[in-house]
Amino acid sequence: MTQFTPISALAGGIMIGLSAVLLLLTSGRIAGISGILGGVLAPRHGDVSWRILFIAGLLTGPLLYALMVGGLPDVTIDDSLPLLVVAGLVVGFGTRLGSGCTSGHGVCGLARFSPRSLAATGIFFAVAVVTVFVSRHVVGV
Repeated sequence: MTQFTPISALAGGIMIGLSAVLLLLTSGRIAGISGILGGVLAPRHGDVSWRILFIAGLLTGPLLYALMVGGLPDVTIDDSLPLLVVAGLVVGFGTRLGSGCTSGHGVCGLARFSPRSLAATGIFFAVAVVTVFVSRHVVGV
């Protein structure tokens, strides 16, 4: 995608922010996707249903979008499947190492003025910049 779409980006950001606020206000929970998914994979009694509903909402969002606008945008991924698998595993490892992901730290933690989340988000983005630079300009992937 090369088009700048400020209206849809703003609308998406508002919806993400509102969902995080609603989850915090209604249940006192942080909308960190890795933590929510981790709680489904390693369930504790009485703490699973809201997590499943939250994940179901994430998965049905694109379907509702497709129904409203008549389809999903075309997405082309030029990288190999093994590279994508490795990248996914590295991201998963990073969320465990950083005790959360960009949704938990970047959206919810920064909104709560958490110094730990500020540091984590800064590191997430710095590593992303270095990774893109190395993969595109040094290795040539």
